[in-house]
Amino acid sequence: MSVLSRAVVTTGADDLLALTEALVATPSVSLKEAMLASSVEARLRQRAPHLVVTRTGSNVVARSDHGRARRVILAGHLDTVPPKGNETPRREGDVLWGLGTADMKGGLAVMLRLAEELAEAATHDVTLVFYAAEEIADEHNGLRALFADDPDLVAGDLAICLEPTDGWLEAGCQATVHVRGVVNGAAAHTARPWMGRNAVHGLAPILARIAAYEAPVVEVDGLGYQESLQVVGIDGGQARNVVPDRASVLVNHRCAPSRSLDDAIAETRALLAGADEIIVEGASPAAPPNLGHPLIAQLVGDLGLPVRPKLGWTDVARFSAHGIPALNYGPGDAELAHTADEVVTGASLVRCHDTLRRLLWA
Repeated sequence: MSVLSRAVVTTGADDLLALTEALVATPSVSLKEAMLASSVEARLRQRAPHLVVTRTGSNVVARSDHGRARRVILAGHLDTVPPKGNETPRREGDVLWGLGTADMKGGLAVMLRLAEELAEAATHDVTLVFYAAEEIADEHNGLRALFADDPDLVAGDLAICLEPTDGWLEAGCQATVHVRGVVNGAAAHTARPWMGRNAVHGLAPILARIAAYEAPVVEVDGLGYQESLQVVGIDGGQARNVVPDRASVLVNHRCAPSRSLDDAIAETRALLAGADEIIVEGASPAAPPNLGHPLIAQLVGDLGLPVRPKLGWTDVARFSAHGIPALNYGPGDAELAHTADEVVTGASLVRCHDTLRRLLWA
């Protein structure tokens, strides 16, 4: 075991910022999480022998088994986006900068500390899921693989994804669809453009229609989900002296939990009217807020957490699709995730830990 990964195993759990620093110092860019997964597994086996630990690829699952009436799942992804010069953690007092501090190695540190504290049986049984490849294409997602290969391992009554929420309970999540519109033209020499038909120019009315679109705010369970629809890519052209004979525009549509994927896709297709081909390249369903669920109501009421809608897609939707109500709650500010200035504070780590401990031992 390397010096970096050994620190994940040996750092004390009482100092959550130091534990987060050890996790950040262990690189785990998507598809390269194996070293961190091994360190997390070793720590759990050494420091949490009261839990049943299962390793599948770069996914690690630890479970208590006390026969409680309810099971709460805590989930955190091991991977990070590629570094932006911030791969080496830097700590000043109560503040830690570095890749993955907020998204989401701070959350992993909270999970590891709770895992050790589960030596004292909680009110609920607990499953802790440390999984790979959340930050990249869905086909690689470790949680997706766990649900496909061993769904009982990740079954439960409530799931909490420790994505950074800055102390808020972020309810549900938006659906997201990616749809491509393709316009065909006819190639010609740019000295004689009248001999062809410019496919890039053919995108103009579609782009104008999308630019004029005003996305609504849709209320669900009293929460206002701001929808969005944006062009995220344009392709076209083959040479500097050739009229493009094919061009495409890729649109991303984010929709409120009350909207079905079929409705979201239909609306996006309508905005791409005039394209010769319309191709749905990806669609992930939303997750409802489920604010009436007893455990979620406890977080909101008894524990006094402020609530806001989740703008974006997270793996709460994956849990929801399998009949498990889910929410986002974790340390750090999501607005700084994936930036060179990503940061987490010791205070936010302690606040998250203390809130989840109160829920699990309520």
